[in-house]
Amino acid sequence: MSAVTTTGAVVTVAPAEDTPQVRRRRRLSPGKRLPAARLTGPVLFLALWAAASAAGRLDPGAIPPPWTVVRTGVRLWTDGTLPTDVLTSLQRAASGFAIGLIAGVLLALASGLSRTGEALIDGTVNLNRAIPPLGLIPLFILWLGIGETFKIVIIAIVVYIPIYLNTHAALAGIDHRFVELAEVQGLSRFAFVRQIVIPGALPGFFVGLRLGVTGSWLGLVVLEQINATSGLGYMMFQAQNYGQSDVILVGLVVYGLFGLVSDSAVRLVERKVLSWRRTLSS
Repeated sequence: MSAVTTTGAVVTVAPAEDTPQVRRRRRLSPGKRLPAARLTGPVLFLALWAAASAAGRLDPGAIPPPWTVVRTGVRLWTDGTLPTDVLTSLQRAASGFAIGLIAGVLLALASGLSRTGEALIDGTVNLNRAIPPLGLIPLFILWLGIGETFKIVIIAIVVYIPIYLNTHAALAGIDHRFVELAEVQGLSRFAFVRQIVIPGALPGFFVGLRLGVTGSWLGLVVLEQINATSGLGYMMFQAQNYGQSDVILVGLVVYGLFGLVSDSAVRLVERKVLSWRRTLSS
């Protein structure tokens, strides 16, 4: 690109995007985000599965081809079995997730903003973390019975632990200079929490939220196979008894879709809420 100086001389100026600094950043950064990049892995896996099935490399009795799984899913949907089980599973997961989300956030705030709260809460939560939540199933069955309540409570425990840990770690990682600045500015407690604590804790909170969403589906798979009369886990357990591997794969595909959609929704909200951040992923 040419430019004329005040003395009338013509000089060539390199475009801003071609400067050495910009080229260096372009080499070091991951580059532009590809559209629908997260679907590449699942689509490639599906293609390999279909190719191996068509070539006769997979035993159809153990691993049915994708088209058989699709036909089974359509049949289960049209006869009303799959919609009922999906609705039941969604209700269980949503109830447990809501309880775990509220508990994790409140406990993290109480522990992260108060030394007394940290002394009372943090050690207890870390002790709870050391005990596998699914290992608590026998005890909760004795306490709460074998109905829906213990399933929802276990899911809530699976959810609240990662939300608490990541939110608490984010609160503890807030730079103390921001606290000093808030004191100098004379911010009230409410203004301090709203302007400094919440923005500082949001990145960690979203990490915990994604782990909690995934954990709710993982816990649901196991819990729905314990004295359940409906739900995707119950459907898969019944299919196991009758050797219906295609039905089991239908349940796994639905669980996978639930996890993918919910994680993508959290990522979308995170990008909107934290749009002010400039990170490698953005």
